[in-house]
Amino acid sequence: MAWTTTDDLDEFRAAAGAFLRARPVRHTVLLTVVSSLEAAGSGRYGDRPPVYGWWRAPSGAVDGGFVRTPPHPPLLSAMPAEAADALARTLAGADRPRITGVTGARPEAEAFADAWERHTGEARRADHVQRLYRLHTLTPSGPVRGRARTATTADRDLLLSWYEAFGRDTGALPGNEVARAVDDRLGHHGALLWEVDGEPVATAAVSRTIADTVRVSLVYTPPELRGRGYAGAVTAAVSRAARTAGAERVLLFADLANPTSNALYQRIGYRPVEDHVRLTFTP
Repeated sequence: MAWTTTDDLDEFRAAAGAFLRARPVRHTVLLTVVSSLEAAGSGRYGDRPPVYGWWRAPSGAVDGGFVRTPPHPPLLSAMPAEAADALARTLAGADRPRITGVTGARPEAEAFADAWERHTGEARRADHVQRLYRLHTLTPSGPVRGRARTATTADRDLLLSWYEAFGRDTGALPGNEVARAVDDRLGHHGALLWEVDGEPVATAAVSRTIADTVRVSLVYTPPELRGRGYAGAVTAAVSRAARTAGAERVLLFADLANPTSNALYQRIGYRPVEDHVRLTFTP
C-alpha cells in the first residue's frame, strides 16, 4: 500500500482513470480538471507542471487519487483514511512547492488535514464550503422573458468581463484563469447566454461530458439585472441542453454561504449530494 506520483498525465490516466470514472459524481471536479489538462496542456491552471498520484489497496486495485496543479492545493478523490494519512506524509516530505491547503469532499479533506497537522504542526481553516447538487426532475421556476442561445467567439469579450466579475464576487476564479476558463467553455460550446430583446442578461456554463456526467458552473447575472429570474432561467436552459445532449448526470456546486443560490437550484430540481471543502493550512 503506497502512493505513486508522476508528472505524466497519460500515466496517471492509465493507472487511475477507470477508478475515477467509476464514481463520476464524487469525482466530477477531478475528471473535469484532467479533461481540461488533456485538452489545453499542462499550463491550463498555472505555470508549474501538475503532479498526479494514485493509491493502491492491498488487493492491488487503485483506491485513491489526487491531482495538484500548482499553485493550487491538491484535489482529492474518494480514498480510505489510511491513504489520506499516507498522502499527507508523502507530500509533507516532497521536494516541491509548499502545500498550502487541500480540496475535496469533506471526509477526505478533513482526514488529510488531520494527518497534515500531525506531520507538520500546521493548523487548518475552512475557506470555502460548497454543496454538490444533482439534477433530478427539472422544474423551471416560471415564465421569464427572453431566450437562451449558445455563446460564440463573438461573445468572448463579454464573457471575459462577466467571468472577471464572477471571480471578484465569489473568489472561485482567480484573475489569471479567466481567459483560460472562457476559451475552454467556448472551445466545446459549453457557455450559454440568456438574452432579452437581443441583449445578453445572464450566463451559465457546462463542463465537457465525462462518463455521461456534466457539471453546470459560472452562473452569473450582472448586479443591476438580478432579481428578475434570469439566473434560474439560464441554469434551467443549460441543464436541459445537457440532458438533451445525452448527459445522464447533471451536477452543480453552490456556495453554502449563499442561501439564495442554494434555494434557487433546489427550486428548479437539484437535490443535495454532499459537501466539499477547501481548507487552508497556516504555518
